[in-house]
Amino acid sequence: MNIFLTGSTGFLGGKLIRNLLADEKNKLFLLVRNIEKARKLAASLKKEEQQRIQLIKGDIAFPDCGISDEDLEKLQGSVEAVYHLAALVKFDLDLKDELFAANYNGTKHVADLAVNLGAEKLFYVSTAYTAGINQVGTEELYPYDSETNNPYEESKIKSEHLAMSYNDRLDVSIFRPAIIVGDSATGEADSQFALYGFMRALDVFKRRVTRKRENNRPYRVISRKDATSNFVPVDYVCDILALAPERAEKNKIYNITNPNPPSNHQLVYMLREALAFPTLAAIEPEGSHLLREDEKQLNEMVGVFKVYISNSISFKDDNTRRLIEGTAVEHLNLDEATVKMIIDAYMETKAS
Repeated sequence: MNIFLTGSTGFLGGKLIRNLLADEKNKLFLLVRNIEKARKLAASLKKEEQQRIQLIKGDIAFPDCGISDEDLEKLQGSVEAVYHLAALVKFDLDLKDELFAANYNGTKHVADLAVNLGAEKLFYVSTAYTAGINQVGTEELYPYDSETNNPYEESKIKSEHLAMSYNDRLDVSIFRPAIIVGDSATGEADSQFALYGFMRALDVFKRRVTRKRENNRPYRVISRKDATSNFVPVDYVCDILALAPERAEKNKIYNITNPNPPSNHQLVYMLREALAFPTLAAIEPEGSHLLREDEKQLNEMVGVFKVYISNSISFKDDNTRRLIEGTAVEHLNLDEATVKMIIDAYMETKAS
């Protein structure tokens, strides 16, 4: 199949390319803003695989994704499926306009391009956290005006509705990964978001108190004991996404989630060991009034992640189970040892 991808040089996109190229019948058109970065990615592929990819300079911020007239003409009638992965992943409340410009307008530009090029299928990669404040995540569209925790979630809910509005012209399927982490076999990761942003903030704080010789105090992070972190390894996400051209159904939504996620108190203690920060601890929100000033600073540093370390959502994934049924992809069983390995692998890479 001839496949067009956005977000191809990102953490998820770079992995998905390899999955799709494993099928020798696939040819990929990769939309990239930075040609030099994309060439480095291409150079890491086998020579035979390099011959089946074509770099297309553009940007989802613009109509027709900013693709030149010459490239548009070459692509016309040559694209069968479009994967839209590119997105801005930030949780700051003051970035709403920027998030909607990237995530909502970008989705419109990609969907319009898919129609204009004569593509048949659109695979929109969203997030499991379009569940917003719900305690149960379904595999259906959430209401357009759903209550959310931040503008990122809001932008993705509205983008899902936008993508589905093209279902009279395209076979639209939506994939919703939870918190994407490193490879389940190697721990390999190339990400600055979610778990890795949280780890980085804790590490910065630890270094700060170590310099001040104040690292012997307890430092408490507020997190509910029953809250969970729904981690999904990047290879599991890509294995499922790679099934889309052959198996995804029109108008279906697929939650790519973890049925047995670690509790956030477990996570904090795993991070305490990985960061060599023995006085780091997790406490229930009810004790927040007892925090010292430096502990308040710590919790402010990880504040943008607060909603994801203080809540627990149970996700349904019946559609995904049916998608992988009869394939080589097994339903996720991510144990604590693998989560620890993924965390340790990131710390080793950071230290090298």
